[in-house]
Amino acid sequence: MSEAKKRKVHAPEFKAKVGLEALRGVKTINEIGLEYGVHPVQVGQWKKEIQEQAKTLFEGKRGPKPMADHQEPDRLYSEIGRLKVELDWLKKKSGICLP
Repeated sequence: MSEAKKRKVHAPEFKAKVGLEALRGVKTINEIGLEYGVHPVQVGQWKKEIQEQAKTLFEGKRGPKPMADHQEPDRLYSEIGRLKVELDWLKKKSGICLP
């Protein structure tokens, strides 16, 4: 029986390099596949993946703040309240009576 072929695992840098070259459009996908030893279908998939993920590169740079920033004051006020209760309890237990 013939030996089973193992799958190649490519580094993300390699995938990005091949995908970006496909995006440039200087060479055909078949030429790129031959040059890098990758099946043309795989080159096309990496190209498509880069195109789909490109919009996420610039998200969060500017624009509305995340919802967590709006909840920050509530969290801080609740922590202040908790600390005040702890301080009052410690004062009561230690017998210190400060005005």
